[in-house]
Amino acid sequence: MLANRTSIISPSVTIGISTKVNELLRQGIEVTSLSIGEPDFYTPDKVKDAGIQAIKDNKTKYDAASGLLELKRAIIDKLYRDNKVTYDLDEIVISSGAKHAITNALLAIMNPNDEIIIPKPYWTSYPEMVKLLGGTPVFVNTQEANSFKLQPEELRALVSDKTKAIFITNPSNPTGAVYTKNELEAIVQICIEKRIYILADEIYEKIIFSDDFTSIASLSDLAKDITITINGLSKSASMTGWRLGYTASNKKLAKAMSAIQGHLVSHPSTISQWAAVEAINHCEEDTQNMVETYHKRRDAVIKMFEEINELSIIRPEGAFYTFINISQLRPYFENSSSLSIDVCNKLLDEYRLAVVPGIAFGLDDYIRITYAADMETIVTGIHKIKQFIQDLQS
Repeated sequence: MLANRTSIISPSVTIGISTKVNELLRQGIEVTSLSIGEPDFYTPDKVKDAGIQAIKDNKTKYDAASGLLELKRAIIDKLYRDNKVTYDLDEIVISSGAKHAITNALLAIMNPNDEIIIPKPYWTSYPEMVKLLGGTPVFVNTQEANSFKLQPEELRALVSDKTKAIFITNPSNPTGAVYTKNELEAIVQICIEKRIYILADEIYEKIIFSDDFTSIASLSDLAKDITITINGLSKSASMTGWRLGYTASNKKLAKAMSAIQGHLVSHPSTISQWAAVEAINHCEEDTQNMVETYHKRRDAVIKMFEEINELSIIRPEGAFYTFINISQLRPYFENSSSLSIDVCNKLLDEYRLAVVPGIAFGLDDYIRITYAADMETIVTGIHKIKQFIQDLQS
C-alpha cells in the first residue's frame, strides 16, 4: 500500500520527455532536443581538478550537516561581492542541489494546509513539492503583457490568513523574464506587511543580459529577514550532476533547515563541496564566457522567431529559455485536451524535435525551448517548428 501523498503528485513532464528522447536515441533514431535546461558546457577543468584533488587528499569523511566551513565562507564572500548582502556562517545551509534546498526550506516553514503562492508560469516542481509536504499551492495568473512578472495587486488579491510563503523565480524559468529592483520592492513590501516568507529562487542570477541583477535579500534588513535565498552551481558553473545548492536565510530558519537535513541526508557529497569552493572562488571568467555565448544565441533565437508570424515569444532577459505562445495553432487541434502536450507530441513523433509543453509550467498555450544547445541544434529545431506550422496550414 502506497502513501496517500503519492497519488496527489504528477510525474515530471520534463523527465518524461527526456525518457522518451533517450528511448528514441537507443533505437538509433536521431532527435533534435531543445528540451532540457542543462548547460551545454562541461564543468570547468579547474573545478574537476579540485574534486579529484579532494579525493586524493582523502577528504571523503563525514562533515557538518550544514556544509563545509570553507564552502560556507566562499558563499558568504560571494553573496557580499555579487549581491551586496551580508550573512554569517550559521545562516548558510549547503544542500544536494537547489531542489533539495527548496525542500529543506518548505519543511522548515510549512505546516499542513499552509498556502504557498506560486505565480504562473512556474518551475515544474514547485507545486509538487508543496503538495508532497502537505501544503496547498495557490496559483497566480500573471499576464503576458507584463512578461508574466507578478504584480503587487495580483499578490494582494490572493493573500489569506493561511498564506505562509511565495515563490519568486528571478530570472524566470521558463520565460527568462528578469525583475527590476522597483518591481521587487513593491512585492517585498507586501510580504513584509503580511509576514509572508519569500522563497527567492535565484539559480539563474549569473545568466542575465540587460539590467543588473537584484537579489531580494539585498533590498533591506526586513526583506533579508523574511527571504530564503535559493541558489547553486548547476547553471553558473555547469555543475548539474554534482548536485550542489544552498540557502541563505536568518539564523532561526538556517538552524531548522540544518537540523532537518542532518536527519534526512546528513550533508551533500564532500567531494562536490570541495569542487564548489573552487567554482565560487575562481570561475567568474568561465561563467562570463558561457553567458556571452547564451546572449548571442538569445539574439539569434529572437530574430528567427520574428520570421514566424503564427508564434510570439516572451523576450528573455536572462536564463536560457524561450517561452513561445502557440495559441494561434489551437484551431488545428480542436479536440485537444492539452494543446501544448499535443503540439509537443506531434513535434517529437513526426519531426523528431523535443520541446517542453507549457502545461508543465501551468500554461497550456505555450511551449518552452532552451538555447543551452549549440547553434546548429537551435537552428535545426526552429526550422522544424517552421516546417511543422507550414504542414499544418497545407
